[in-house]
Amino acid sequence: MNLLENLGSYLILMRQVITLPPRVYIFRRQLFTEIQNLGFDSMGIVAIISIFMGAVVTIQTAYNIDSPLIPLTMIGFTARQSVILEFAPTIISLILAGKVGSRIASEIGTMRVTQQIDALEVMGINSANYLILPKILASMIFNPVLIVLSISLSLFGGWMVAILTSLYTPHDYISGLRINFDGFTVFYALIKTVVFAYIIASVSGYQGYRISGGALEVGQASTRAVVHSSINIIVFNLILTQLLLT
Repeated sequence: MNLLENLGSYLILMRQVITLPPRVYIFRRQLFTEIQNLGFDSMGIVAIISIFMGAVVTIQTAYNIDSPLIPLTMIGFTARQSVILEFAPTIISLILAGKVGSRIASEIGTMRVTQQIDALEVMGINSANYLILPKILASMIFNPVLIVLSISLSLFGGWMVAILTSLYTPHDYISGLRINFDGFTVFYALIKTVVFAYIIASVSGYQGYRISGGALEVGQASTRAVVHSSINIIVFNLILTQLLLT
């Protein structure tokens, strides 16, 4: 029953959120601010994780290829498929659920407990639309940029392994990256990213918007935002994979 109640409350809130902003110039300013806060500020952690993730994937792949009948070009091919199809869109989205989701929930939750949201309502402003919609759109616009960056740096991390070790040569790795490349895999990754971005921003916004209490409840809302966003990402990852790849 609690699940159905939360789902109903979430849908009602999203009906308030997804409306045309009354003042477009204010909304545009808020959107650019959120792109900076939620997007550009996440590039550093995405870059670091992606480079090392790509390096680890290629090392593990090379370690498991112990048959002389399997060409070393399969290392690049396997790394490319793993990074594009799963690691970059899903793992990075889970990381963003922790970084971005907790930020959204704590920011809106703090505004709720300090009665700033009540003040917006008194002034006749649709507070849900004003606070949550720019965050949702900023995430859906910029998260695909982060995922493309993650894919590129992950594959670069695999290339660095070829340069710094003798597991395989850079030529074999790059040749493997070019084997049977299908552009739909990148499109598939970006579709998942947009869905995951909506989940992170909307679920986190909901958790922050509905709380009452004080600082303790803000921390609890941030934790719930990360947990619920991560669970929904895993579930929708399965659903989208089933729909798009089968």
